[in-house]
Amino acid sequence: MKHAGFVSLALAAVLAGCSALESLGDTRITDGPVPVFDAEVPFFPSTDEAVRGMLELAGTGPQDVVYDLGCGDGRIVIAAAKDFGARGVGIDIDPAPLRMAVYNARRAGVEDRVRFERGDLFEADIHDATVVTLFLFESLNRRLLPKLLRELRPGTRIVAHRYGFGDVWSPEKTVQAGTSTLYRWTVPRR
Repeated sequence: MKHAGFVSLALAAVLAGCSALESLGDTRITDGPVPVFDAEVPFFPSTDEAVRGMLELAGTGPQDVVYDLGCGDGRIVIAAAKDFGARGVGIDIDPAPLRMAVYNARRAGVEDRVRFERGDLFEADIHDATVVTLFLFESLNRRLLPKLLRELRPGTRIVAHRYGFGDVWSPEKTVQAGTSTLYRWTVPRR
């Protein structure tokens, strides 16, 4: 009898936690049918030092709209909003870290200046970006480069953590943030 009571209590706690997560904000994570995507890059968060370094390297300010492609738990767009006054959009294929992103944005008090979308980076609308951040593998960055150059306005800054575009496009600036190597490019005039 004690076992049945414990199971009922545990199930009630899990359901309450799930319903609390559902109410955490406006996001496209659960809207409509949810397609199944295979992630090409595992979720591995950037350090706080790398996040700050990326945003500083991009010259992020209140006039910017920062898009983090492969945003994971949202730490870059949240920091852009909280510490630099920017607005931000995080896009990721994996719904689990996106739920944490929505929760973290609320905790940071920036949920009105950031949003998170579940989707394929190659299909995402990135036209509004003035800064794009990446922490993806070089092979994925190279495949993404034509989209970035086609859809982003000239002058948009692209900042990458650890992996660049290889010999396809050399960075204009490279810096160290602790043990992390960061790269910056600016979308040229067409």
